[in-house]
Amino acid sequence: MEHPIPAEFLRPWQAMPEPRHHNYLHPLQSILVIALLAVLCGAENWTEVACWGQQRKDWLATFLDLPYGIPSHDTFSEVFARLDPDAFEACFAAWIASVVSLSKGQLLAIDGKSLRRSFSRGWDKQGMSHMVSAFVQANRLVFAQVQADGKGQELEAIGRLLELLELKGAVVSVDALGCQKQIAAKIKERGGEYLLQVKENQSGLREAIQQCLAQAQQAQWVGWCCDQDQQTDGGHGRIEIRQAFACWDVQRLGDLQQDWPGLQCMLRVDCTRQIGDQRSTEAHYYISSLDRRRTARKLASYARGHWSIENHLHWQLDVSFQEDESRSRKGHGAENFSRLRRIALNLLQQERSLKVGIKAKRKCCGWNPDYLLKVFHS
Repeated sequence: MEHPIPAEFLRPWQAMPEPRHHNYLHPLQSILVIALLAVLCGAENWTEVACWGQQRKDWLATFLDLPYGIPSHDTFSEVFARLDPDAFEACFAAWIASVVSLSKGQLLAIDGKSLRRSFSRGWDKQGMSHMVSAFVQANRLVFAQVQADGKGQELEAIGRLLELLELKGAVVSVDALGCQKQIAAKIKERGGEYLLQVKENQSGLREAIQQCLAQAQQAQWVGWCCDQDQQTDGGHGRIEIRQAFACWDVQRLGDLQQDWPGLQCMLRVDCTRQIGDQRSTEAHYYISSLDRRRTARKLASYARGHWSIENHLHWQLDVSFQEDESRSRKGHGAENFSRLRRIALNLLQQERSLKVGIKAKRKCCGWNPDYLLKVFHS
C-alpha cells in the first residue's frame, strides 16, 4: 500500500529492535507511527494516543498495517515502557542527521530539563526523569538527547551526549554546570569548539578572569589582544544593554591556561537592564576555544544564543506540549514519550507555510489530515 509519510522519515525507524518477545498482535512500526501522529495532533498521554487512533482508524488503515485494529492505551504504554531508549535515540539521531547537519560556526546549545511529574510517588520526587538535549540554534531543532539518572547526574549525561555527536567545527555552548575540563576536552575531541559559562563552581578560574579583564580595562586595552562590543535592545518598556569584552591573552591566566584543552579566549558580558526607574547589571564570564578570528560581537551572540534552548525548546515543551503535566512513568515510558514530543516539535518547526505558533499547528494537524501529512513533507 502507498505510504503518505516520506520514506526518508520512515527508513531510520525500521532499525528499531522489537521490545516484545512473543504473543504480540500489532506491528511495531504501526505503533510508532500512530503514537507520533497522535502527539502531533495534540495527544498528551497514552489514553489520548489510543483515542486519536480509534477516531482516525479508517484513514490510518489506508497506509498502515492494522491486522487487529488500533492498539489499546495499555499496549502503547507497555511497548514504549519496554522500548530500548538508546535504540530509539539512535534512530532519532539517524533521522535528524538526514534533515540537518552541523556546519562550521553553527551554535549547538546543550542543557537539561526535568519532567516534573514523571516521579513514581508523590513523597519521593527523586525518580523524575531528567533529559539533556542538544539544540541547534539556527533552525531550532533538537539534534540529540539522553536521559540523566537525575538532575545531579546531568554532567555524566552531557558526556554521553557528546559521544553521540560529530561536531565538525560547530560551537558548543554549555551552562556553568558543564564548565569542566573533561567536557572541554570531549568537545575538542569530537571536532567542535566550546563556549562554557564560568560561575562559582570554578571560583579560581572566575577570579583569574575577573582580574585579567580588570587589568586590561584599567590599561584601556593597550598592550592586550582584546575586542569589545555593545548592543542595545528594547521593547515593552524594557531596555537591555549588553557590553562584551573578549580577550585572547589567555597566557595571563598562568597555569590555569594549561588545565583547559584548547583554551584561547576569555569573555565577559555585562548585561544592564532598565525597566522604568529600576536598573540592574549582571556580569557573566565565559571561556572559549575560539581564536581571535571571532569578534567580541560574535562571541556575545553565541553566549546569548545559548538561551535559545530555554525559549525555543523547554518553553515550547512546557507550553505547547504540556510536558511538565505528563504522568507517564512506567519503565522507559517518560523518556520515550519525551522523545516523541521532540520529534514532533522538530517536524512542526520545519513546517513554515502556516504562520502560527506550535500549539496552533498541533491543533491544525488534528483538524486537517492534509496539513498533518504536509508537516512530514516540509
